[in-house]
Amino acid sequence: MALSAGNGEFMKGNMKVAVMNGIGKMGYTERPIPQPADNEVLVKLEYVGICGSDMHYYETGRIGDYIVKPPFVLGHEPGGTVVEVGKGVRHLKVGDRVALEPGKTCGHCEFCRQGKYNLCPDVIFFATPPVDGVFQEYVAHEADLCFKLPENVDTMEGALIEPLAVGFHAANQGRAHAGQTALVFGSGCIGLVSMMALKAEGVTKVIQVDIMQKRLDKALELGATEVINSKEKDVIAEVARLTDGKGVDLVIETAGTEMTTRQAIHVAKKGATIVLVGYSKSGEMTLPMSLALDKELTFKTVFRYRHIYPMAIEAVASGKVNLKGIVTNVFDFDDIQNAMDQSVHDKANIVKSVVKIAKC
Repeated sequence: MALSAGNGEFMKGNMKVAVMNGIGKMGYTERPIPQPADNEVLVKLEYVGICGSDMHYYETGRIGDYIVKPPFVLGHEPGGTVVEVGKGVRHLKVGDRVALEPGKTCGHCEFCRQGKYNLCPDVIFFATPPVDGVFQEYVAHEADLCFKLPENVDTMEGALIEPLAVGFHAANQGRAHAGQTALVFGSGCIGLVSMMALKAEGVTKVIQVDIMQKRLDKALELGATEVINSKEKDVIAEVARLTDGKGVDLVIETAGTEMTTRQAIHVAKKGATIVLVGYSKSGEMTLPMSLALDKELTFKTVFRYRHIYPMAIEAVASGKVNLKGIVTNVFDFDDIQNAMDQSVHDKANIVKSVVKIAKC
């Protein structure tokens, strides 16, 4: 039997759930409050971030082979408070505030055994069809994937640990370190957390590139050394000017366009590393590979993250990363249709939206 905040029994009753009923259509339903297994905790969700993948599913109904079959629950960036604890759980208790890592892996495939669990072919990941996400009031989740937050890190920041983990994984894939000059293409949420991860890992000079000035202003606010509005300036020429013609040691590409990926090869210094994070809409690109060969560039790619949550939480707790700084809009759970519509259609002004699920 699970321990609870009440009388030692499982919480009963129904919870409110936001569901995608079709492309561009959100609604609500009620579902039973889940009961945690012995190795799980029940979390009362307080904040859930709206990710680019949520917006893409909402706009198009699919990402590649992952197709939404309504009613579907979006959301995979949750933070909340433990309200019930399975009898096999020892490291968490009722009242602990947690960030939830959204992917459950099999634990025994070759990738899991190698520690590369993000590559597990049998992962169950929130809001990746057919697995429902967490735009809902409660979720039962494996306790080992719920990370306790320090006193000075709140549950909004807990929800944002998920995208920050992508940024740190990108920085780690690029072997970021002090003394480098780095460049990040894209100043959306993932571009900004990648920049902040680079700074947290000691990179002192980070150039940020985007076509939206408000996002570049946000990048400067959060620690970018220089910004380039690629609508107004030639990126390759500007990077040459800023680096005395040397180019950059590390590029993180989060925009997912052929143009920015081609530019990444041009601005990279000989022997540099390019980390590809953004997905292109077509899935295919034509790139100047002869130039990449001449420069002996290293290409790395990113698929989610692995073993990152403790590092990311510590970076926020220590003040190295201003995670709340990326949030431009907070929507009430009762306003989910508007939250999704604005996030999709006002990208020039909205960098990161968060849904407030419950009072906390």
